[in-house]
Amino acid sequence: MSPTNGHANGMPSGAPNRSPALVPVAAVSSLTALQFSSEQIKELTTALEAPFDPNVIEWRVINTSKNGGPPRGQVIPYADQRAYIDRLNALLSPAGWSRKYVVGTSANFQRGKDQKTVAKVFVTCELTIFGLGSHSATGEEWADDDNAATSAEAQAFKRSCCCVGLGRYLYYFSGEWVDLDDRKRPKRIPKLPQWATPEGWKQGLRPQQNNGAQQPNRVATQNHAKGTQSRAVGKGDASVLIRQIEALEEPLGKGLYRGLLKSVARVWRPSEVGDVTLLANILACMQGAQRGLQRLDAALEITGPEALDPIFKSLKVTSLDRVDNLETLKQIVLALEEAAAKARR
Repeated sequence: MSPTNGHANGMPSGAPNRSPALVPVAAVSSLTALQFSSEQIKELTTALEAPFDPNVIEWRVINTSKNGGPPRGQVIPYADQRAYIDRLNALLSPAGWSRKYVVGTSANFQRGKDQKTVAKVFVTCELTIFGLGSHSATGEEWADDDNAATSAEAQAFKRSCCCVGLGRYLYYFSGEWVDLDDRKRPKRIPKLPQWATPEGWKQGLRPQQNNGAQQPNRVATQNHAKGTQSRAVGKGDASVLIRQIEALEEPLGKGLYRGLLKSVARVWRPSEVGDVTLLANILACMQGAQRGLQRLDAALEITGPEALDPIFKSLKVTSLDRVDNLETLKQIVLALEEAAAKARR
């Protein structure tokens, strides 16, 4: 819906011509020894956190109404991964950063939406800024998607970029409802709030200061994080993953916790899994479930618990305690968020 990467390779308008921490190409052989001063780190972080130029922003429909009326959809802004790459290259040069991927798949399990037995593709991306450090995150997609690996790779890369501030501001958007055409495309492109533009950001505007606009999406902000892993995990420390998974048993509830263990790894306890990649897949699924429950709580504050009754009835679910898979949880969350959106109008 917008020109690819617009101008300025994703750089904010008015950005300095000189990179604050440009890594000289001649130093590639000793990049691991480079260190930035505290002032350079601050300057680099500020440049990374700045919003992309509005010309590179596109809008994705993440949910559609099902009330039988004119089609409406919930849209959020996003940027193609090329905008992220261009920003990193502009600030650091191509020699100043790197990324590497690890690809894995889950065990086959039955998808709730269509009852099809299928696996998931998981891609972990480790982003390294030489002299500064590394961060990793995981992307996922159903294996029967023709572009599963490509989609999961882009998702993992952008999530790892969020760990250093790049693109993080996009997580503050919770979605806006607009009319759709007969091809389910937005008839109207929402206007970005001033804080989400390079100019407004430079003036010091932030989401918390923009009353009436999008407030920080606490679920998304906590998880740049969908699948974010520490360096210890990247080195194969299975015990770290096991502890992280076990810590989610209480927040998820036994039904969902055990259901995910069984569907992803066919085990009852994470300690029975010896493969680090599979443990990372389990953790990613459970973190996704935790975010879903948090979104559910936020919607319930608007609708009240009575709004769940018709949703449970339509899905033939008696209670949340009986939900043991991500697909059913997703259907409940989306239906409740739609009800919350109607209540706000």
